[in-house]
Amino acid sequence: MLYCQGIEIPVIVIINENQITSLRLSTSIEEIFVYPGYPGEFELRLSKLNSKYHVDLQETIIKHRHLFIDLEKYEVYVSDKKMALTYKEFQLLVLLASNPGHVYSREDLLSRIWGYDYLGGTRTVDVHVRRLRSKIEDSSNVFVETVWNVGYKFKVID
Repeated sequence: MLYCQGIEIPVIVIINENQITSLRLSTSIEEIFVYPGYPGEFELRLSKLNSKYHVDLQETIIKHRHLFIDLEKYEVYVSDKKMALTYKEFQLLVLLASNPGHVYSREDLLSRIWGYDYLGGTRTVDVHVRRLRSKIEDSSNVFVETVWNVGYKFKVID
């Protein structure tokens, strides 16, 4: 799965049968298609991914209770107060808020936000989450939840 401005883009790998042994699996790969496959199989897989990850590209604002994220302007408001976030904090918030309830491991967040080339440790994620929380949360507004020994998720708001 690739991630760009709040939009998740499924990654599909198309390979020949003789390339299977050389394939390195990645957390970003959503679907593997062995070419030529069965008639209609590729279309079926694309249809499945489209229904699973369909996103309205016209939607530019993510809203959760008192939190407003403007994807076009890179602005975040909590209770009508503009928050000053770094670019990484903004990316982290957009990813989590775009998928409420979905648990992301630290490794997954590192690969999605910092990229595969990042050489630092997973504690970088903890530091950024802590800074993000200090900027957007208070006792009445809790948005990012810790899933112990796993990672983080955006709180599902009823």
